[in-house]
Amino acid sequence: MATKVLDITKEHCPMTFVKTKIELSKLNAGDTLEVLLSEGEPLENVPRNAAEQGFNVESVKHVEGKTYKVTIKK
Repeated sequence: MATKVLDITKEHCPMTFVKTKIELSKLNAGDTLEVLLSEGEPLENVPRNAAEQGFNVESVKHVEGKTYKVTIKK
């Protein structure tokens, strides 16, 4: 199982989930994507949209400042 990291801290909605979904599409079942994103809309939308698309949101953790890490398993 591989883990890929996607940094979208400089992106704004709706591109945050678009880029997340593109990266998830490249992964194999069971792989994990760690998404670094900013608080606010991205933090609200990416985990919710990933779950709605059938992905397993394993954790949401504060990293530092306004940055969070969302771990999503395909």
